[in-house]
Amino acid sequence: IYVPEYNAGAMENIGMVTIRDSYVFESKVTDALAERRVVTVLHELAHMWFGDYVTMEWWNDLWLNESFAEFTSTLATAEATEWHDAWATFCSGEKSWALRQDQLPTTHPIVAPINDLNDTYVNFDGITYAKGASVLKQLAFYVGRTQFFEGIHNYLNRHAYSNATLADLLSELEKTSGRDLKAWSAKWLEESGINTIATGLTVNADGTIAELKLTQSAPAEHPVLRPHRLAVGFYNEDAATGKIVRTEQLELDVDGETTIVEAAAGKPRPAFVLVNDDDLTYTKIRFDAESQAFAEANLHRFDDALARAVTWLAFWDMTRDGEFPAERFVDMTLRLLATETESTTFRYALACMSTTAHHYVAPARRDDVLRHVAAELWTLANAAEAGSDTQFQLVTAYLGYGEEGDAAFAANAHGLLDGTVRLEGLEIDNNFTWTIVQALTSVNEMTNDDVDAQLAKKETTENREFAYGARASMATAEAKEWAWDQALHNDELTNSQLEAVARGFSATPRSDLAEPFAAKYFETVDWVWANKTYHMADALLNGLYPGYADPATLVKLGDAWLDEHIAADNALKRLIVENVASSHRTLKVREYNEAL
Repeated sequence: IYVPEYNAGAMENIGMVTIRDSYVFESKVTDALAERRVVTVLHELAHMWFGDYVTMEWWNDLWLNESFAEFTSTLATAEATEWHDAWATFCSGEKSWALRQDQLPTTHPIVAPINDLNDTYVNFDGITYAKGASVLKQLAFYVGRTQFFEGIHNYLNRHAYSNATLADLLSELEKTSGRDLKAWSAKWLEESGINTIATGLTVNADGTIAELKLTQSAPAEHPVLRPHRLAVGFYNEDAATGKIVRTEQLELDVDGETTIVEAAAGKPRPAFVLVNDDDLTYTKIRFDAESQAFAEANLHRFDDALARAVTWLAFWDMTRDGEFPAERFVDMTLRLLATETESTTFRYALACMSTTAHHYVAPARRDDVLRHVAAELWTLANAAEAGSDTQFQLVTAYLGYGEEGDAAFAANAHGLLDGTVRLEGLEIDNNFTWTIVQALTSVNEMTNDDVDAQLAKKETTENREFAYGARASMATAEAKEWAWDQALHNDELTNSQLEAVARGFSATPRSDLAEPFAAKYFETVDWVWANKTYHMADALLNGLYPGYADPATLVKLGDAWLDEHIAADNALKRLIVENVASSHRTLKVREYNEAL
């Protein structure tokens, strides 16, 4: 059943799975969201085995529920539905979430320590869900798919209608695979952090490979090198189609700091070498120089959706680590968007390009980059297939790049709304109408009276949420003060209305509007934590974080708050640490790009 105002995505109650009502689509949505609904349904069905048929003994093994449901639902989506590229979806969406979470100061082992009741809330995160599922995909490849599922079968039946632990699972998998998994578990499940595997390549005079070397490293704060079972893919241009295709794949075990890929010696050097081909292990990757240059120029020509997703995610990771220029990432992503067919990769590429353009580009060049992106998105949207998901996503993204005083943007947005600007096949339905309305309010091209008039045409629960968001997104100091007050003090707002107000408050990419709330935010944290439930505090402290303020200011204020709140609840500190960490990263990456 679909439940209005449901806090979670869904819940696997035996006999009646509850799903949030936003999954009832009354207007066009992206293919990515339609697929997400499929994965969510299968995730909850998977819980009938992982969670209900066999239940974790205690919350430290929450991953036995969530990681298995996430892994199994993706596997089922890829192999039993029309969404055959679900592993590419997983890579672009879930795995990118895991990588981001795992590089925060708040990362934790997959088998998570539970110190108090609030820990049970905060550990429903990218580690428990996405990293855990990634590691399960690695485990299935490490022990063999047949042996993996035989062990899972035995585990479920042995512990049916009772509780189980990590040790119970490993015992069954050791029996079917013959591998000692205690050492594997200690490094993969009981230690935090993520490894990086870098490719080193030397080539003979005749163009053959002399040596292909993989070097594994770990961050200083989590110095754990892990065993990986993975594949290395060789990619070249197919002369007949012009596509970049895989021409060979080598499987091997990687362990320790250095691994030589013996099977590569003497083979012709390919145009591109992809470590972690097919995304079989959980790691960051770095390319050899020639492969990196080739992928930057040609990623949009890669034939395989998963290869594109793995490669694009590596470039995104390098960009947010301050190892790849922001403006080159933006241009590479724009080239990818011209041909990308996998909806979730498309969606995340748009989102990460937006983060890069708004936050990571050197401030002196940001306005020019934003105008460049907006112009390219509009051009791509006009060239896209009529009525396609690509067209829908491109126009939606374009509407997020409005600038007050930009006559062309205002004309396009007003024209889409009143029908004087038409893109063939693009339906201006209810939800898309509100997307345009919010785009116009965000550049002060519509007033509160205009929003009220739009709502009066069709006042529904969903449209009231849209209206709150539109009012909050107006680019005026008065609108931001109103949104701040509504989110914190209007107790009549529903959960979804509160979230809409918070999103609108934070949506305007102007530092002059965000800056006044930097100090105010940290002055308000304690009151929010004392007066709101955990779920509402989570929504408020994340939604109202003024991320468009000067990151140096946010870092200074945030670090000071943390120094003064050493004794605060861990769950509260985690929320603040993660927001402040994003500002630290923005500052670091921006400085890297300023120096280029």
